[in-house]
Amino acid sequence: MTQGLIAIAAAITMAFSTFFPALAQGLTAKAAMESIARQPDAAKQIRSTLIISLALMEAMAIYGLLIAFMLVAKV
Repeated sequence: MTQGLIAIAAAITMAFSTFFPALAQGLTAKAAMESIARQPDAAKQIRSTLIISLALMEAMAIYGLLIAFMLVAKV
């Protein structure tokens, strides 16, 4: 029973840690492209901020993967 719950928790962790960062990355990229379209002169600054924020969002997805691996190791 406990092993089944841990497996379900790992699956939910993977689902959330892939869906929500991907959604956030898409919305962030959309906002950055709209900002660059409105102010082309600030494109360099917007692009560097975008890359940093995308890296932080991807780190959140990797942490979710790590937690899922730790849960699966307990099964």
